[in-house]
Amino acid sequence: MTRPRILLLGAGGHGKAMADLVLAGGAYGVAGFVDAAPKSSQVLGLPVLGDESLLGALVTQGIGLGHPSIGHNAQRLAAAGRLRAAGFALPSLVHPSALIGHAARLGDGAAILARAVIGPEAEIGPLVLINTGAIVEHDCMVAEAAHIGPGAVLAGGVRIGAGALIGAGAVVRPGISIGAGAVVAAGAAVVEDIPPGARVAGVPARPI
Repeated sequence: MTRPRILLLGAGGHGKAMADLVLAGGAYGVAGFVDAAPKSSQVLGLPVLGDESLLGALVTQGIGLGHPSIGHNAQRLAAAGRLRAAGFALPSLVHPSALIGHAARLGDGAAILARAVIGPEAEIGPLVLINTGAIVEHDCMVAEAAHIGPGAVLAGGVRIGAGALIGAGAVVRPGISIGAGAVVAAGAAVVEDIPPGARVAGVPARPI
């Protein structure tokens, strides 16, 4: 049986990571990449087909699945809109080494990278990126297009707003809320709620 193929929009570093996820998973084949400004003809030996002007034609050729392979939250959200407008569906993608707890929920276009852990009854919203080795414990809620960086840890019941960024290796105490668009720097320890749009760093985390 032929595997469905998925188109990756974005041929940069995160595009490479997403291709690695898809290749490891085996549920999908990679149709190739499109990119606003292609810099090479291949990524991991997979073809860079051209720019986004190809989206409509690729749908008519039967490539009905896409993923916005862009690390920047706002750009990923916008790219998802362009994929949907062209007619692509956006499945959630999970690396086979990730662990997904009982009754956890994954939104359309969410990406769970290698060795990430999603606890029971956690809710991962659409287009959320859970990066390599991150831990999202039980009952957490991560809203649309947020990014939990490599090795970051969200303890139980944390709430992350839409478009927020939790940097690599950051740790968030149980029950904390982090507002939409907030940025938590790499290595920070968050022990108090963070308002929308704030930027914090340090141990304990403080505004910067």
